[in-house]
Amino acid sequence: MDAAGKGVSPRPRLAATMSHPRWAKGRAMNFTRTVGSGDDQDDADAIAELRAAFATQRAAVLRGPAPGIDQRRRNLGALAGVITGYRHRIRDALSADFAVHPQGFADLVEILGVAGRAVFAAEHLEAWMAPEPRPADTGLLGTAGVSMSYQPKGVIGLISPWNFPFDLSLGPLADMLAAGNRVIIKPSEYTPACSALLREMMAEVFAPEQVTVVTGGLDLAQEFPTLPWDHLLYTGNPEVGRLVARAAAENLVPTTLELGGKCPAIVHEDSVTADTVAQIVGTKLVKSGQMCITVDYCLVPREGMGRFTELVKTHMREQVPGFASSPDCTGIITERHLNRLVALVEEARARGVEVVQIDDAGPNTATRQMPLTLVVDPPDDLALMREEIFGPILPIKPYDRIEDAVSYVNEGDRPLGLYVFTQDEAAAEQVLATTASGGACVNTCAVQGAVPALGFGGIGRSGHGRHHGVDGFREFSNPRGIVRRGKDDLIGVMFPPYGDLLNGVVASVLGAAGAGGAE
Repeated sequence: MDAAGKGVSPRPRLAATMSHPRWAKGRAMNFTRTVGSGDDQDDADAIAELRAAFATQRAAVLRGPAPGIDQRRRNLGALAGVITGYRHRIRDALSADFAVHPQGFADLVEILGVAGRAVFAAEHLEAWMAPEPRPADTGLLGTAGVSMSYQPKGVIGLISPWNFPFDLSLGPLADMLAAGNRVIIKPSEYTPACSALLREMMAEVFAPEQVTVVTGGLDLAQEFPTLPWDHLLYTGNPEVGRLVARAAAENLVPTTLELGGKCPAIVHEDSVTADTVAQIVGTKLVKSGQMCITVDYCLVPREGMGRFTELVKTHMREQVPGFASSPDCTGIITERHLNRLVALVEEARARGVEVVQIDDAGPNTATRQMPLTLVVDPPDDLALMREEIFGPILPIKPYDRIEDAVSYVNEGDRPLGLYVFTQDEAAAEQVLATTASGGACVNTCAVQGAVPALGFGGIGRSGHGRHHGVDGFREFSNPRGIVRRGKDDLIGVMFPPYGDLLNGVVASVLGAAGAGGAE
C-alpha cells in the first residue's frame, strides 16, 4: 500500500511517530509502548488473528450482507444481556486496571449505559430501518417512488480507549449491530483486565463472524487502521487520531473520530453559585477527570473569582470530605499519567501561579489517587492550558465581559463539549450561537454524552462523525438513494436524440426563449 502515492508504506511512519514519548501524554493511548501492559510482547500472533478475523467477517458479509430486523434485535438483546450478566466481573476488572474504581459508577455508566443504548436501539430499529420517502418532481418522474434506505456498511473496526473500557467499546457496538454490521474491536492495552474480559464476553455471545475482540500491543495497534475496513471508529487523542485517519485514508476508509479537547465551562455573572459549582466540580470528580467531555477549564467573571474558589472549597469540604482517599476517587490509569499530572501542577507553582489543593492528602502512588487541584488564573503558555488535562486539575480563568469569554473559547480549537451557566436564557442562546462545539449543555456538564437519543461527537480537532441513537445507526450505515420507476414520467427527455419533447419541457420552465438558447 502506498502512502500519498509515493510508494511508502504507512506502518514505518506510524511506528516512528506513535512510539515517540510525546504521544504518551494523550488519552486513549493505544499507540504507545508501556512495559507491563502487554504491548511489549510479539504481536505476530495477534496480527495474524486480526487478519483472519477480518477475512472471516468479510466472507460473512458476502454471504449475508443485510441481516433482518429480527437478527439485529437478537444481537442487541445478547449485548444487553451479557453486559448486565457480567456486572461483578466488570467491576473487578475496572478495579484491577485503575487501582481504585467506584463500583456504583461502573454500574451506572459501563453497564447500564451500554444496556440502555442496546435496548433503545432495539426499540426504535423498525423506524430507523424503514425506507425514508423523499419528494420527487411528478412532472418529470410521474408516479416513481423515491426513497433513502440505510444498508449495513459491512465490516467495521472499532479502536476503543482505556478511560471507559466497556462504555466506549460496547456502546458504539450497539449502533453498529443495529445498522447490521460485523465488528472487530481493538481495546486499549492500558486496561489489560478489562480488555481480556471484553474478549471473553463477546466470544460467549457472538460468533467470530459477527463480533471479535483482538488484544495486543503497539504492533497490533499500528496494523489495525491499515486494513480495508468499511468504516473505522477511533476514540482517543487528536495526535493519534490524525495518524489513524492517515492510515485509513490509504484505503479510502471512512472514519469516525472522537478526539476530545479542552472543554470549557463559561460561568455568567449571574451564576457564580453553589449549584453551578456543584455541577462543575461534580463533573470534574467523575473518573478523576479522565473523561473526554469533562470540564477542562472554567471562565469566571473577574469579580467572582474569589467567590467561585471559596464555593469549590465549601463544596468539597461539605459534600465530599476526604474524597482523594475515598473509594469514590478513581485511580489515575498509570503511574506515568499520574506523574504527568503532578508535573502540570508543579510547573504552575514554579511560575508563581496560585495553586489550591482541595484535600490534605497528596497524590498516592500506591492507589494512583490524586486530589482536586485548582489553578487560579494560569498564563496560557503553561502546559495545563495547552494540553487536554485529563485529570483532577481545574484551571480557573477570569474574564471581564461575556464577549471576552466567548472570544477566548473561539481562539482555541473547537471543543468536544461546551458548558454555559446562566439564568438568562437569552445570554445562554447567545453563547451557543457564537461558539462551536461537538455538543453543549446549559447549567450542567457532560450530560450530552449520556442521552441515548442524542448524537455524540466532535467538530474540527475534537473529531468528526456521530454515534448514539439514530445518528449512530446512520453513521454506520450506507445511505442508499433508490428510485423505483412508476408511470407517466418524462425520463425519456434525458436520452438522445434531443428534439421537440426536450425543448417543450425546457420551455415550460424557462419560457420559449430558454428552449432554443440565447438569440
